[in-house]
Amino acid sequence: MLEARSNLCWNSCLVANNQHQAHGSCRVRVKPRNQIKMEIGGLDSNGRQFKNADEMWREEVGDSQKKVDWYRNGVGYWQGVEASMDGVLGGYGHVNEPDIKASEAFLNNLLTDLFPNAGRNQHLVALDCGSGIGRVTKNLLIRYFNEVDLLEPVSHFLDAARENLAPENLLVSEEHKAANFYCTPLQEFTPDTGRYDVIWIQWCIGHLADDDFVSFFKRAKAGLKPGGFFVLKENLARSGFVLDNEDKSLTRSDMYFKELFTRCGLNIYKFKDQKGFPNELFPVRMYALTTDTWKRVGTSRPKRHANRPGLIK
Repeated sequence: MLEARSNLCWNSCLVANNQHQAHGSCRVRVKPRNQIKMEIGGLDSNGRQFKNADEMWREEVGDSQKKVDWYRNGVGYWQGVEASMDGVLGGYGHVNEPDIKASEAFLNNLLTDLFPNAGRNQHLVALDCGSGIGRVTKNLLIRYFNEVDLLEPVSHFLDAARENLAPENLLVSEEHKAANFYCTPLQEFTPDTGRYDVIWIQWCIGHLADDDFVSFFKRAKAGLKPGGFFVLKENLARSGFVLDNEDKSLTRSDMYFKELFTRCGLNIYKFKDQKGFPNELFPVRMYALTTDTWKRVGTSRPKRHANRPGLIK
């Protein structure tokens, strides 16, 4: 999420915070106190209110230089954060365990529903977007996927990920490995066509302006294998949005996300709320997103809709 052609990086993050903690308000953020309850409006971490998202985006990225600055400042924030569990989780390193536990249960359900034999005896490949130090890959993805590619625009986070995911530091067989490490921001990344069974996007999409959010997913769809899907795990604003002025990220509401998913030509197959996080943090939701529309027949497994409407291109 940097200016064009930069090869710096930023990392996955939990969300915005009205009062940042020491230097660690990165991945995990405290809920702002006076959040307005109008879906159309929003506010920033200083309490300033916006009538709607268009007003906010015009101010933040309304011309090419502002957009360059938006991404530069976002990555610049993360370049000052320590490449450690507590660093990438904003001083909330203890949420790692409940985060991984919930993500694994969600992933298991999806693999069982959507892949023959739950993906066993297949060569599965995943992309970890906003991978940071490789936390999600090491604790979850590499146990289920034969290859995991990491996408992370903060260079010292990616260096730490390479070390953390070296074969001697993993408790998996030789058939499972971290394959590629891309030090590239999301808005510049285009995946290889048909490479991935799952693209996992956690605590990083908030750094993308709406137009780049949509263009990223439209490009990334081509990177999925037939039957592949996205998992987006993000913080939720109660309504509207919350802009973090310090790290230049946006916490969107469920309605806001759904509007963007429609623009991307994506469908929500399943969603699940994260449990077990401290109350002062924003709620977190996991979305499974597909390019297919689905219907359920009785209690049987879901089936692709035979006459689904055309997707938005």
